[in-house]
Amino acid sequence: MSLDKALTAAQTEIPECVATGYVDMVSGMLLGVKTVDSHPGEVLDLVAAATGDLFQGKNVAEIEKLFDKSRGITGRGEHSHYFNEIVVFSTNLIHVFIRSKKNPTQAGVFVSRIAANIGMVLVKSRAAMANCEAAM
Repeated sequence: MSLDKALTAAQTEIPECVATGYVDMVSGMLLGVKTVDSHPGEVLDLVAAATGDLFQGKNVAEIEKLFDKSRGITGRGEHSHYFNEIVVFSTNLIHVFIRSKKNPTQAGVFVSRIAANIGMVLVKSRAAMANCEAAM
């Protein structure tokens, strides 16, 4: 399945889903996106940048270093990150950000209306992320 098809399927399967995307956090690029409305390119670029900030921002990196230090872990290497899923509730939307397990520098973004059942949104977003990873 292609990334485009995986994102389209995610939008169909996640309750009240209004947008899906897949981000490469190293380049800051949105590798794929599906939305119910059209959005200016600048907005989509900011989503990609914000996703990178959430998972790899200066403060997040510092927290991970402190966790490693407190646990006696030296050198991150292939050590997994501490923040793998982030859920943000805005006035009208639920934003789910999931870091790829296969490639930790990539992340899925799934956005649903606030009326959606959060449990189902999380379950379906996780399943959709597995499909997006497989497409990469």
